[in-house]
Amino acid sequence: MKLYLSADMEGTAAVASWTQVDPKNTTEYPYYRRLMSLEVRAAIDGARDAGVTGVLVNDAHSAMRNVLWDELPADVRMIYGNRKPFSMSEGIDAGFGCAFFTGYHAGIGEADGAMDHTYSPDTLYAVRVNGVGCSETLLNAAVLGLHGVPVVLVTGDRTTVEGARKHLPWIEGAIVKESIGRFAVNSLSPEAARALIRSAARRAVERVDEAEPFVFAPPVTLELDFAGTQNADFAELIPGMERIGGRTVRFVHDDYAVVFKAFVAAFRLGAAANAPV
Repeated sequence: MKLYLSADMEGTAAVASWTQVDPKNTTEYPYYRRLMSLEVRAAIDGARDAGVTGVLVNDAHSAMRNVLWDELPADVRMIYGNRKPFSMSEGIDAGFGCAFFTGYHAGIGEADGAMDHTYSPDTLYAVRVNGVGCSETLLNAAVLGLHGVPVVLVTGDRTTVEGARKHLPWIEGAIVKESIGRFAVNSLSPEAARALIRSAARRAVERVDEAEPFVFAPPVTLELDFAGTQNADFAELIPGMERIGGRTVRFVHDDYAVVFKAFVAAFRLGAAANAPV
């Protein structure tokens, strides 16, 4: 069986602030980058304990150049770098038997979720698909679902894991920390977190037959509430994107892949409106 692994960083054990996950920071980031990489390695090792062979890692945090190659097995492939059409779910296809989401975090507006956000915290205030409030976990699980690939493991804080289980009840969850508001955590030690992730990853693969691909039923309706009207001003320039409120746009299509690409275009274009004028 082949494994697809999407690796974010905010959900890593002990991480509690933007400074720790900001590649521009030269003090804390290098240390926590390594912790992120070691959690990815723990998940891979657990999957291989259960018989997984091929592994593709998609680095999915910030500029998407974070995971350290020297912490991974030599035969693992990795998608590195940003501006990918499918972003955190780039590279997925029907050849994978299951997927892991490591280091994931709470969606924007979720209480007790360390650094809660959905893709762009300075641009997006809320994301809904078919009326369902979406975190990055759910948005990307639905991309994988288009290819028949189920998400079977999510690691991060309690809010993230329990939020995922509401829609993906079959997942194994590795809760590595309890978030206290947005910028504090009560965390396992990094070593204990890695042991937990490895055992959860093994169980996730062993239970893969219980899992299901997650999909949104068509027609798929995307609604984005932006942080400001200036963001919506730019996003509504996208063909098919309808302005339905001062800060809100809507996009409807039968194909979720098209909807997801419209989402990526909208938050990137909307972010450009934050530049000084």
